[in-house]
Amino acid sequence: MQNNSITDLFGIQYSIIQGGMVWVSGYKLASAVSNCGGLGIIGAGSMYPEVFREHIQKCKKTTNNPFGVNIPLMYPAIDQLMEIVIEENVKIVFTSAGNPNIWTAKLQSYGITVVHVVSSIKFALKAQQAGVNAIVAEGFEAGGHNGREETTTFALIPMVKQKINIPLIAAGGIATGRGILAAEVLGAEGVQIGSRFAVSQESSAHIQYKKLITRLQDGDTQLTFKELAPVRIVKNQYYQKLLALYKTHPSKEVLQSFYDEAKLKTGIFEGEVEDGKIEIGQIAGLIDSVASVSKIMEDMLKEYQTVKQQLN
Repeated sequence: MQNNSITDLFGIQYSIIQGGMVWVSGYKLASAVSNCGGLGIIGAGSMYPEVFREHIQKCKKTTNNPFGVNIPLMYPAIDQLMEIVIEENVKIVFTSAGNPNIWTAKLQSYGITVVHVVSSIKFALKAQQAGVNAIVAEGFEAGGHNGREETTTFALIPMVKQKINIPLIAAGGIATGRGILAAEVLGAEGVQIGSRFAVSQESSAHIQYKKLITRLQDGDTQLTFKELAPVRIVKNQYYQKLLALYKTHPSKEVLQSFYDEAKLKTGIFEGEVEDGKIEIGQIAGLIDSVASVSKIMEDMLKEYQTVKQQLN
């Protein structure tokens, strides 16, 4: 992979960014990706402020390369998290699930590079107007929270590319060298990869979660909770209970109560994979092993170069 606006922006070797996933993206995963030349991301979405600070400090000790953090802007302790970012001198922040206008300028005043995750042209333009340094455009193939528009990555990336003039990172359904090359052809200068790194040895997810993902096939995930905040989950017992709940024509309050149960931690972090809320992307059908980050990066880069040479 060649140097481009993304490698220059973050000071990294390869324009591969690891997704900041809840209950998955701790300092071990982030530092491993950064040590392999990509950009590791600590996911703050499942961390109390003091835990977040601890992971940042441990990441500093385990990598000398750039790393970043992902902060969902709807997080209740957002002020504390942002103060920790500033106090710990974190240089790269990915924001999501909220208005980038609120924090972008303040973070940049401390020399912090800000990237915002979007799912549509509309929000890409708003993020650019807010002054972010780059945009992640995520198709609805992705695991976890998704856009309501249900626009696929193949459709979203070229449309966003037409409308913005800042660096563009593709996300959603990318887990291989072929996928990275396809994203580049569509106009992205970098990729953000979640699901493949979630099933790495360094991921903080439970081993039962990782083993489950390696058994999934196409069609084994579904975008749900569209009335609240759309989220892609595995079709397990928890999902079947949700289908049964929908048949009762529940109110938003009842759905919210079901959604709020502590099933995300139970499923991903504690390994209760049948009755837990298991978030993963559609690309899970291509993931058949639990491998180290170094092996995952090596395989992706090798396939990328091979396919590129074949096309040439």
